[in-house]
Amino acid sequence: MCEGVFSGPEVSLQEMLHAREKRVRTQKEVVTADPTCSLLSATMNIPGPVKTSVKLEAVFKKIMDTIETKLSDVTPLVHLYRSEKSGYEYFLLVPLAREELKNRMIEIEETHLYGRLVDLDVLWLEDDEMKSISREALGYPRRTCFVCEEEAKLCGRSRTHSVTEMQQKISELIKKGRMQAND
Repeated sequence: MCEGVFSGPEVSLQEMLHAREKRVRTQKEVVTADPTCSLLSATMNIPGPVKTSVKLEAVFKKIMDTIETKLSDVTPLVHLYRSEKSGYEYFLLVPLAREELKNRMIEIEETHLYGRLVDLDVLWLEDDEMKSISREALGYPRRTCFVCEEEAKLCGRSRTHSVTEMQQKISELIKKGRMQAND
C-alpha cells in the first residue's frame, strides 16, 4: 500500500453518524444564506475506519483547487473547508443552477485522476428539506466500484470487496497521481 495513505486516526461508527448529522446541519445553514443558490458539498469517498491523513488531505486539496478552477467564472457566497477526524468537508454556495453545477462536478468526477475519490453533491433547500440532484437525472451513469467497475452502490451494499482491497486500490490511484504530478 502507498506509504502513509491510511496512517490517520480511526473513526468509530458513532463518530461517523455524529459527523453526518453535523454536516447536514451545516448544509442547511449554508444554503439558507441564499436559497436561490446551489450548494456544493464535497467529501471524500474513503472506506474503512481511517478517513484522514496528510496524503488524503493533499488529494482532497487538489480536488478543491480543481473545483475552484472549474467555478472561476462565479463568485461563491459561502466558502467553507473543514478538516474533521471523520473526513474532509468542503462547501461552496454558488449562484448557478443546480443542473449546471452538477454537470461541472460530474466532469471533475469523470476526468480528474482523483475524481473517483470524492463525492461532489449538489444540494438545495425545498420545503425546509435538503434535496440533491443525481447523476442519473442528468443522463449520466451511476458511479463505478473502485475495484471491479460494477455499480459502486451494489458492491457497497453487498460488501463485495474487503476494506483492505479497496484501500489498496485507493493507494495505487494516489501513487499513480503522485507519479504523474512528480510530487
